[in-house]
Amino acid sequence: MKLKNTEHIFETVKRRNQNEPEFLQAVEEVLSSIDPVLDKYPEYESVVNSIIEPERFIIFRVPWIDDKGNTQVNRGFRVQFNSAIGPYKGGLRFHPSVNGSIIKFLGFEQIFKNSLTGLPIGGGKGGSDFDPKGKSDNEILRFCQSFMTELSKYIGAYTDVPAGDIGVGAREIGYLYGQYKRIKGLNEGVLTGKGLPYGGSLTRKEATGYGLIYLMEEILKHNNDSMKDKTVVISGSGNVAIYATEKAMELGAKVVALSDSNGYIHDPNGIDLDAVKQLKEVERKRIKEYVKDHPEAKYFDGCKGIWTIKCDVALPCATQNEIDEESAKFLVANGCKAVGEGANMPSTPEAIEVYIENNIMFAPAKAANAGGVAVSALEMSQNSMRLSWTFEEVDEKLKDIMKNIFVRISTAAKEYGDEGNYVVGSNIAGFLKVAQAMYAQGTV
Repeated sequence: MKLKNTEHIFETVKRRNQNEPEFLQAVEEVLSSIDPVLDKYPEYESVVNSIIEPERFIIFRVPWIDDKGNTQVNRGFRVQFNSAIGPYKGGLRFHPSVNGSIIKFLGFEQIFKNSLTGLPIGGGKGGSDFDPKGKSDNEILRFCQSFMTELSKYIGAYTDVPAGDIGVGAREIGYLYGQYKRIKGLNEGVLTGKGLPYGGSLTRKEATGYGLIYLMEEILKHNNDSMKDKTVVISGSGNVAIYATEKAMELGAKVVALSDSNGYIHDPNGIDLDAVKQLKEVERKRIKEYVKDHPEAKYFDGCKGIWTIKCDVALPCATQNEIDEESAKFLVANGCKAVGEGANMPSTPEAIEVYIENNIMFAPAKAANAGGVAVSALEMSQNSMRLSWTFEEVDEKLKDIMKNIFVRISTAAKEYGDEGNYVVGSNIAGFLKVAQAMYAQGTV
């Protein structure tokens, strides 16, 4: 990636954020895309200098008692990156890999993702290096209560509205929300992804996966194609992967592979989605259990091999940097036509170069997985109005949001001389809205 107008800015970022590779990767991608914007709007250089620094980065201790009566201590994080267009909005991730670099990269990405939705939400992210796997419900409850005891000092319905992410599902959101109400005495929409009986939104569970497919359908349609009859490989088996599978199948595609952190399954006849939902949502078992009742399917240890499976569309929905240059070349060699990122930054810069050089239709995470935060914002609206919309109403709004995201990113790419490059389009369209707001408010 060549930088011209922003090279000196990136040098400062590298000096200030040493040993934060994920954050630096995210910043470099954005800076390389918005370089031509500064040719047109040189006054926005001050915006760039401001936007790469969080407004606030909070790190705190989270002590909790395990089932043996021993005190355990984890780290909690919340980055409030940018509030130019609305309250901070972004998920909480509970996973042992969580550190400052990952939280900052996720929060930085969230600024532009939230901007692309067209909704009034700023960028934030948070989480902990706590691992929910192998913990009892009581241990998770005690951890969540301790985590929220500290986090509650910094969030609010009109200030910062967290949601779920990896390791934070309906159970964790319920525990966190209960503790927030206990401490603050407020019944407000301070968290999204809540259960339906206490202010949650229909379609929230499905939103990221559905949104991913809605955007891919728009991109394919723009190129006189569609999801119908496509063979699809999807990594992951959480909410994003499961509901991307569901919507892809509804549109006539055949999904042949899914994975978890241990390995992947390949079912050439097409994934039995009901079986996967039973395993992952009800029984909370590993994906390898799928092959016990599906002898035509095969399970493979490790995750990288999933990208060697022949497919028309690849949807990485697991974690960051899961597709490297080698895997991207396998996709090209096997005739893959399109890649859509359901996870955050799942393709390395080298992999993205392979996509672009080989004319693969590529939807980056900022645009492709924005459906989740979009419906989170719709949940905030419903909470504020004390309303509850039907599944069909929310789904239709989500579909319109994803269609509008495609229009924004394709228009920006074309305007700045790189038609069809949705990485450039996403970064420029996301940046311009925030930059205009910051400039107007004098917060640069």
